[in-house]
Amino acid sequence: MRSEVKSVGRPSLRFGTELIDIYKRSPHTDGLTDYNAYRLNRSELLISLAAGCTVMGGIAFVFFKSFWAIVLLSAFGCYYPALRRRRLIEKRKAQLKLQFKQLLSALSSSLSAGRSVESAFREALNDLKLLYPGSGTMIVKELEILLHRLDNGETVESALMQFSKRAHVEDIAQFADVFVICKRTGGNLVQVIRRTAGLIQDKLDIEQDIQVQIAQKKFESKVLILAPVVMVAVLSSSSPDYMEPLYAGAGRLLMLGALTVLAACYRLTQKIMNIPV
Repeated sequence: MRSEVKSVGRPSLRFGTELIDIYKRSPHTDGLTDYNAYRLNRSELLISLAAGCTVMGGIAFVFFKSFWAIVLLSAFGCYYPALRRRRLIEKRKAQLKLQFKQLLSALSSSLSAGRSVESAFREALNDLKLLYPGSGTMIVKELEILLHRLDNGETVESALMQFSKRAHVEDIAQFADVFVICKRTGGNLVQVIRRTAGLIQDKLDIEQDIQVQIAQKKFESKVLILAPVVMVAVLSSSSPDYMEPLYAGAGRLLMLGALTVLAACYRLTQKIMNIPV
């Protein structure tokens, strides 16, 4: 089975590469969308930069009250567009996975009715257009591209493999591999598609259950990360004489250590909350 390409969710060692990718045009395969890439438009980029620099600058002011510290930490806020881009990619691929499950259900119904594979894909397109009436639905566009390839003489296997390469979704890649093997060896496509749809649905149900169970924990983790910043801000504004030693000499080292521990805790909570299925 083919494994999903892991270019999303890598450690921060890809800091420079991700920042450069933000300003580059999104990669395409044969002129088509690569679902592992996303280009922020100008408004999204500006808003993300402003939000990241403002938050990091505010934290620097609370912990250090130094102009150079504010400038330095605000520069780290320029990484927020990369985080935003990563989240949008993950969200889009999750939507594509859900829509692909609907495609498999439509294909299974058509094949069970005795249609050929090519006819089943065409009938599935009509079913999906009823289910997703919007013009921007990803799976409808991809199915139209696949049928266009078929009309130009390509095989179903080739068109499906091209889609799986651009999707970078493990379930789609595995289905494409199994589909090609069954098509070449004469396997039971109806049973394969039905079983694949069931497995994807089970995975989606498990993912949704996990997200529901950890939703409150995610909120609590955000509150716990934000609480020290708010506490320091309140103390520095209400009792400046009491906090003054922390903004000079060795006190700044203590503040730097506290901020480093806080950042490490945030990173740790993000890893804990990321539960792959």
